[in-house]
Amino acid sequence: MTRMEQDISSPGSRKGRSDKLRTGIPRLLDDTVTSTYEDLMAIIEAKLELLRIELTEKVALVGAILILVIILLIGTAYLITTIALLVGELLGHAWLGYLAVSMVFLIFFAVFTKVRPDFLKNFIHKILLSANDYRK
Repeated sequence: MTRMEQDISSPGSRKGRSDKLRTGIPRLLDDTVTSTYEDLMAIIEAKLELLRIELTEKVALVGAILILVIILLIGTAYLITTIALLVGELLGHAWLGYLAVSMVFLIFFAVFTKVRPDFLKNFIHKILLSANDYRK
């Protein structure tokens, strides 16, 4: 095998020669495709990072809302107990106060389930749509 045949048959030398032969439009196309691919990968990575940031922001918001709801529920429980004790003190028996407060809650339950079942769903739906700034 001559030196010329060895150069042609060896893969390493082909690559070196092909880089030297690539000038003009083929090299420009290769550079453009490589640059476009790298830019596309950078855009995808940036979008994934943005998605992570937005997702952690929403998780933090849900966590904060959950903590506030728990605090609100505890405060509401104390308020209801206080109202029941006050009504019971006014009526002379503590159990009458708890009965009166329980009846108020049962009346609200009956209204929202039997009389106007869609009222609560529509009310919550409007609140959620306004929170997302959606307009029909």
